[in-house]
Amino acid sequence: MSSQKVLVAGSGKSGIAAAKLLLRMGGEVVLYDGNDKLDSERIRENFDSDAKLSILLGELTRPDLLGVELSIISPGIPLDAPFVSVLDDAKIPIWSEIQLAYHVARGKLIAITGTNGKTTTTALTGEIMKTFFDEVFVVGNIGIPYTETAMDSTDASVTVAEVSSFQLETIMDFHPDVSAILNITPDHLNRHGTMENYIEIKERVAANQTESDCLVLNYDDPVLREFGEGEDLKPKVIFFSSAQALKEGMYLEGDNIIYAHNGRREEILNVRTDIQLLGRHNYENVMAAVAMSIRMGVPMDCIKKAVKGFKAVEHRIEFVLERAGVKYYNDSKGTNPDAAIQAIRAMTGPILLIAGGYDKNSEYDEWIETFGNKVKYLILIGQTRDKIAECARAHGFTEIMYAEDMAEAVRVCAAYANLGDNVLLSPACASWGMFDNYEQRGDVFKECVRSL
Repeated sequence: MSSQKVLVAGSGKSGIAAAKLLLRMGGEVVLYDGNDKLDSERIRENFDSDAKLSILLGELTRPDLLGVELSIISPGIPLDAPFVSVLDDAKIPIWSEIQLAYHVARGKLIAITGTNGKTTTTALTGEIMKTFFDEVFVVGNIGIPYTETAMDSTDASVTVAEVSSFQLETIMDFHPDVSAILNITPDHLNRHGTMENYIEIKERVAANQTESDCLVLNYDDPVLREFGEGEDLKPKVIFFSSAQALKEGMYLEGDNIIYAHNGRREEILNVRTDIQLLGRHNYENVMAAVAMSIRMGVPMDCIKKAVKGFKAVEHRIEFVLERAGVKYYNDSKGTNPDAAIQAIRAMTGPILLIAGGYDKNSEYDEWIETFGNKVKYLILIGQTRDKIAECARAHGFTEIMYAEDMAEAVRVCAAYANLGDNVLLSPACASWGMFDNYEQRGDVFKECVRSL
């Protein structure tokens, strides 16, 4: 690969990092983006002036692929994009960005996927690893592309990677030593088509694991329980459950997290006194992180210390401030209905809920049914607001208001909130259309709250 000519599709953060890695390895890069309105000179500013790099914008044609031996596709690009058929016709292999990074990286790899909870679990697992290992990289969807750190890793490194279904679509021999699938609920069906296809892609995280590896799974998720109990699955499975006791694995009993192993039952943490995260879903994230850390050989005292000091990840039920007796929470990472359900369940006290955004072909019935007596008002923004409002009314919820932007939504909440209420941004939708990403949406919300 060091002398190959490689096409990198996508000029965003992942594409730039992949291109830089290939150039560091001595390769030649064609950086391609289908958006012909981008400024190629601004893209080139990310690289050294003498880099063996060409930039191609707009339509991709067969002559553009002369000499290209491999292509790397950024996770945000669907495999049905028109240029992909040009690559297929030219019989050029397509790798994901994490496949490229894995091919280069050294040391141990922990890979974490699932519909919800990935970022929190990845961040916590990374913090636990840092208490015991000298060289830890926390990468992936959490913000730092895996390709950005791959060449800096050594045989002593531990890399903790948050991986999405988009990234798992095009892996080849990607092989974590320890992996986890936290849960699987409907998401990204606008891209993956069917729930069956989405499940199969998520389960690929374990496709190359062997008997010496480990896979952590949610026992309460029927799809994952069936997968974990399958005869063809090679890695050792560790289950976790927040609903029932397990003979082997991690489970929640009252306020205590229990680790059952080798006929022993060990109380590890109390969720009320030892954990700063809100909600049962976060207790599941903690159990998954602890299970992976035990498998990696981290001593229990190190695990406990890291968990006790860990605070909520930004944009995931993040406390912003309290003003006039009203608490404001930023859950912009709640980009699908199931994630937003967890945020509602985690709140104590009445809620004024800001929701809406880009439509990922999600269904909102189950989410709205969880409103119960907790949600006082629903303030809707974005493309999905009519669809959500119609669904809410069908379920008998009528306290609905529209806002044209985040600033108006926050002002409306402040006007209607009473002492003891919670204002919660938990959109149940993607951010695209109004915002570049969920981080920007959360930052705008916090800025609006602080400006009240």
